[in-house]
Amino acid sequence: MATSKKYNFKIKQDGATWSAKITRRVSSQRTVISKKQDGFVSEAEAQAWGEKHITLFLDNLNARNKRRSKPRTES
Repeated sequence: MATSKKYNFKIKQDGATWSAKITRRVSSQRTVISKKQDGFVSEAEAQAWGEKHITLFLDNLNARNKRRSKPRTES
């Protein structure tokens, strides 16, 4: 699973359905939801979505950080 201390995903059952949330640790006491999806029929579907999207989310974040740091390193 591609997680870090700052980003993780959580799965929660809401009645008969499941939801998955990608969370970001802002401080030691505060967590923010960065992305969420509801309406999964099973826990396995929510787990698969969470694993897939946390990887995509972190890859996108790394690419964005590289793009933004490139002008700083060139000057």
